[in-house]
Amino acid sequence: MIGPNRTRFAVWAPSQKMIKLAIEGRPRLAMEPSGDGWFAAEAACGGGTRYRYVLQDGTTIPDPASRAQDGDVHGASIVVDPSSYRWGNPQWRGRSWHETVLYELHVGILGGYAGVARELPRLAALGVTAIELMPIAEFPGARNWGYDGALLYAPECSYGTPDQLRDLIDTAHGHGLMVFLDVVYNHFGPDGNYLPILAREMFRDDVTTPWGPAIDFRRREVRRFFTENALYWLLDYRFDGLRLDAVQAITQPDWLDEMAAEVRRTIGPGRHVHLVVENDNNDAALLTRGFDAQWDDDAHHVLHVLLTGEHEGYYADYADEPASRLARCLREGFIYQGEPSRYRRGKSRGSASDALSPTAFVFFLQNHDQIGNRAFGERLTTLADPRALEAATALQLLAPQTPLIFMGEETASEAPFLFFTDHNPDLAEAVRDGRRRELSGFSEFSDPKLLSQLPDPNAIETFERSKPKAQAEKAASRARLYRQLLTIRRQEIVPRLANARALDACALGSAAVVARWQMHDGSRLAVACNLDGSSVNLPPPAGRLLFATPPAAGERAFVGELPAYSTVAVLDLP
Repeated sequence: MIGPNRTRFAVWAPSQKMIKLAIEGRPRLAMEPSGDGWFAAEAACGGGTRYRYVLQDGTTIPDPASRAQDGDVHGASIVVDPSSYRWGNPQWRGRSWHETVLYELHVGILGGYAGVARELPRLAALGVTAIELMPIAEFPGARNWGYDGALLYAPECSYGTPDQLRDLIDTAHGHGLMVFLDVVYNHFGPDGNYLPILAREMFRDDVTTPWGPAIDFRRREVRRFFTENALYWLLDYRFDGLRLDAVQAITQPDWLDEMAAEVRRTIGPGRHVHLVVENDNNDAALLTRGFDAQWDDDAHHVLHVLLTGEHEGYYADYADEPASRLARCLREGFIYQGEPSRYRRGKSRGSASDALSPTAFVFFLQNHDQIGNRAFGERLTTLADPRALEAATALQLLAPQTPLIFMGEETASEAPFLFFTDHNPDLAEAVRDGRRRELSGFSEFSDPKLLSQLPDPNAIETFERSKPKAQAEKAASRARLYRQLLTIRRQEIVPRLANARALDACALGSAAVVARWQMHDGSRLAVACNLDGSSVNLPPPAGRLLFATPPAAGERAFVGELPAYSTVAVLDLP
């Protein structure tokens, strides 16, 4: 909008010779070419106006930069007045990155924007400092992980209105919580993306990704579309940070530097805004050029091997000497820093990361991918020994790396988190077939009968089963554990995190490690973790005991023994 009752419409459509604007209840208006494939028009209308674009063949489509949708990806777009919302916490300036404790959640599973808002007091009391929303860009249907987004500027309408999303963020700020958004800039969803008929130039014809033709980030207009999208969420909705999905599939990585630099320049130094990547390439240099952190899949994978014994798929890269690999992860960040990957048929992966701060690595035991990409969506509560899982949780939350909790972990939920969609019948069948093909290569599915038992992604039951449920016998004790660990983190570790650096880490046995870090005030933090059923020798630590599970492990650690299924954290003050 350019005025109280005046809106400017613009669309990049170099593949079209003419475009018309169809405002609901009004005659169609020809849009004027403005050069370089752009068409524009102004109209006397304001917030709430429904409209579509009309192509040269008469087809009507939503605005590819729609700020809201009436119904779904194929419905009318809605003009949104961002100035109409009155923020209750306009003074909010965010929180420093080293304070971050992330809680990843799915908005639809928790009941939409309003449903998530109801969870905020509980999460703040738990010790979480930031919630991270799985993608909310408008996707087909009402149920989706979010990675099938087609209209990247429109918040998913089945979750609530744009103002309800703003209210969620405003309410979170009132509780001292940051709000991060997972954004997908490497592909569009398979239904509702009209950009190929508006601008074939948006996509490359010489490079493909797992999701289809690569987006052409060589073009200025394409780069602006995504850079402005990042700024839109940070400015119009006041998100505190973005998590960029699978950036290894962005064919022009220099755009990432360009976008990050513009975000930093535009936001300015008076407000904390954080940028995080998921990057299978393990490019450490990216984390020195405007990005705060990367999701550390290496940490997850090696811990999953230690907790479950699984070694198929990408877990094969972590099956040999997993304790030594975990030690490297705690010491240096990435496990793969240029070494060949067996899973990738010998291709080298990664770069040296030992110079980076430990907080540059987002450390998780589970997330949406690592649970939901499993055939039956099992959580670690059903896969791992509960004593080992408690020890691993203590390691995760007390190490200097930035922790991420996936919804339901804190209440010991045993409900699966499954892959779910709400596609049209043809696309739904294609997704089912794709899941069967993807999983048929695993040995457990050598029996075709098992493939027939896979949950149907498009069934409403699959979505309903994915809602986390507090485990009756364990929820209270698990929540107490998380509160205790996060209180220790907030009181003892966070104040000392700035400029922390690893000193050393080593394996103590086949499934045990000890790591030490030099903290900002000169103190030394040591964390020892044993995920095996047998005790191991431990060089007796020096300092004050912060935490031990089980409690008796603390006393035994000081005499040189790390019991089975235990974690001990000690702080040695200067």
